[in-house]
Amino acid sequence: MSGPHPADQRLTELEIKASYTEDLLDQLNLALYRQQQQIDRLVQELARLRQQMPEAGSAAPRNLRDEIPPHY
Repeated sequence: MSGPHPADQRLTELEIKASYTEDLLDQLNLALYRQQQQIDRLVQELARLRQQMPEAGSAAPRNLRDEIPPHY
């Protein structure tokens, strides 16, 4: 009895390689999806923070005395 035919062995190796490649692609897709979710949240947070900022042209110069907490 002889060992596996070289073509069969090569086909098996290619199938294993394809399986690892599919797994890696799934992992990369998941990482990309999570990063996009994080980017979307950060964009929303940035927009919210920008809405809280006073307009640069309409705001009077800030007085640091106004920043002192009331207990001083």
